[in-house]
Amino acid sequence: MEATDDLPVVGTLAGLTALVERERGLYVRWSRGPAIDLHAVSSIDDLTGVALPGLSANPLDVEEWWQDRSPALWVARRLYDYEHLPREKGAGIRPWVLKGREAGRGPDNEPLVTDVRPICRLADAVIEEAHTEVARQENPWGPLRRATR
Repeated sequence: MEATDDLPVVGTLAGLTALVERERGLYVRWSRGPAIDLHAVSSIDDLTGVALPGLSANPLDVEEWWQDRSPALWVARRLYDYEHLPREKGAGIRPWVLKGREAGRGPDNEPLVTDVRPICRLADAVIEEAHTEVARQENPWGPLRRATR
């Protein structure tokens, strides 16, 4: 497991969708990057400060029940749901894709991933395309952090 930040950059939603369709078991993580994350391979619960047994990440695999719906919309939603994290957690928080093994679930029911292998970073344009894709839908939707206190 090499903690490197010289990862390839995926520049389009179509490129990320093709990767997700080609390879199962991918996750997206929003953080300062693998060079920092892979030193401890542990996330911290924001509420309690407890070290978790893996990195918090979100699965990108398209679920079977999604059937023949747009895989790009699936991937866009997975990104859009957490696009608030850079604003909330500060400078340097960016999405990157990894492959790993689920070691458990965090307090928000998110997968905790170990045996992490960084795959790629995501360009800002991918997040912008995710916004566009979600906005095209008939029903209103927002990221999981829908209101601030």
